[in-house]
Formats: sequence, structure tokens, C-alpha cells
Amino acid sequence: MTVNVGLIGAGRIGRVHADSLTSRIPGARALAIADISAESARSAAETYGIADYTADPSELINSSDIDAIAICSSTDTHTRFIIESAQAGKSIFCEKPIDHDLTQIDAALQAVAAAAGVKLQIGFNRRFDPNHARLKQAIEQGEIGEPHTMMIISRDPSPPPIDYIKVSGGLMMDMMIHDFDMCRFLLGEVEEIYAIGAVKVDPAIGEAGDIDTSKVLLRFENGVIGSIDNSRQAVYAYDQRVEVFGSGGAAQTENRYASAVTISDAQTIWRDLPKRSIVDRYLESYTREMLAFVDAVENDKAVPVTGHDDRAPVVMALAGMRSMRENRPVKLSEIT
Repeated sequence: MTVNVGLIGAGRIGRVHADSLTSRIPGARALAIADISAESARSAAETYGIADYTADPSELINSSDIDAIAICSSTDTHTRFIIESAQAGKSIFCEKPIDHDLTQIDAALQAVAAAAGVKLQIGFNRRFDPNHARLKQAIEQGEIGEPHTMMIISRDPSPPPIDYIKVSGGLMMDMMIHDFDMCRFLLGEVEEIYAIGAVKVDPAIGEAGDIDTSKVLLRFENGVIGSIDNSRQAVYAYDQRVEVFGSGGAAQTENRYASAVTISDAQTIWRDLPKRSIVDRYLESYTREMLAFVDAVENDKAVPVTGHDDRAPVVMALAGMRSMRENRPVKLSEIT
């Protein structure tokens, strides 16, 4: 069986998934792509050899030729497209988060639950990175003993455009949400969050009502203490590191480099900078998550990242934002 997929959204992430579906996932076929900009849809269709394009996502959702919908459009459209796709009997891959509002997320999840046979997978791609998977294995198999602390460093090479920041939901909802998901993926549920933030990169970000630099402390339900370090700008690279320290040792993941070569001479020892693009850093994980979705649809398996896995990090982001506003630790149980 070939899973025929319709893509909604022809921006950066839509093109990443279009590339995977047309060149690296033999069990799937990108049948059509939609974008509110017909020119963007046409350009993506031509670039990736997709047969059809449209400015109307409903054409894809209601097409009898399409088995599944990949939602890669702006966050404010996700709930509507999930509900429409579920009612049309289409399985759904949706980029994170479903929404910034828990009521909207719940409405989307209820629509999926009410639709027989419809699957919903959320695009938290970092779970599919082989290094992160190996780190989780080390924790689960007791290779580092009982986990005591966890540290995540996640810094972008440069901030996104201000127009994007104004609608993104903020650093915690847009950027750190990946790290909140990684916390749960590695060590389970979080009980309490304390967050501080500042504007250190660009005053315009503060004027837009957001922060660009943040430190977050987390207390897990199992007693592990965690921290997240985020910045919108690391001038040297896309900086992605994780460490879990335990009673029997530690496990770390490091940045990925363009090469593994180190140059040594009489004055210095140096190497290439880490990769600067999120797509370069996580291209393999984007492919792996879509492979998992297609496999779930084709073989009627459970998806590996569920709607609950979307809702929980949004709760964490809301708790973090409340913590900054009120300058106190916030229990996740306070967020409803």
C-alpha cells in the first residue's frame, strides 16, 4: 500500500516534509500541496515533483485520493485543519504545537477521538534524532544508574523575523517547547517549573512582548532536577546539547559538525563550527518522524508522538510564562 499524503503549507517546514515524502520515504507519495499563496504552492510542487497544488487546503482534505494530511501551516490554523481532516476520515501529521490555547487543543483531540480509525501524530522531530534515542536508551537501561540531574542547552544561530515572533506564542511556546518535549521524552512528567527570562539579543523582541534569553529549572515527578538554557542567538552555531547525570555516570549528546576533522599546528588546535541550520542538524530526524507516521497509517500501528504529547509541553510553556510573570515556581497542576 502507498500512503497518499496531502501537504498543507509550503513554507520552510512544509518543504522539508515534501522533500522527505518525495525522495526518502518509499511507502508514501506526496499527491498534492496547498498553501494560501498559490505561487508558494506552485513553486514547491515544481521543486519536489508533486503533481497537484492549490490555494485551498479543503480540496486536499476532501479529496478521495488522499489518505493522510500533513499540516505544516501556521499554528493558528492547526486546530481547524485537524478537525476538518478528522471529520473527513484522514489521518493527520501536525507540526507542533496544535495551538497555544488548551481549549483549542482539546477540541482538536476530541475531534480525532470521535473519528474512527483516524491517527494523529505530532511533529516533535527531536525524539527521532539517533543521538537522543541513544541517550534515552542509556537512561532506560540503567547505564548511568539513577538519574539525578538533566541539562538541556538549545540556542539558535539567529532570531527569527519580528513579524514571526509577534505570532509565535513567544520563546517558550515556539522554541523551548521542543526542550519541554525532550524533558518528557527522556525522564517523564514534570511537576514544577521556575523560569526567568530577559531581552539580551534584540530590543525589538522585547518591544514585541517576548524574551530572547531564558533559564528554566524543572522538578520532575520522579525527583530529577532539570534545567533548560535557551537563547535566540548563538553567533557560532545551532547549539544543541543534552546531559543526564546519574548515580552511576553521565550521558551526553553534543553538537553535530560539518566534519570530524581537528586541525593542529604550532599555534592552535581548531575544527569546523557546528552546523548552523536546524534543517541540516535535524534532517535525519525529520525523515524518521515522517517514516514513523507513514508506517503507522500503512500498517495500522499506534503513532509514536500523540496528541497528549502535544498538550503536555504546552502546559509546561504556560507554566513557565506564569512563573516569569509572577516570579515564583509554578506547579503544572495550576495550569488548566
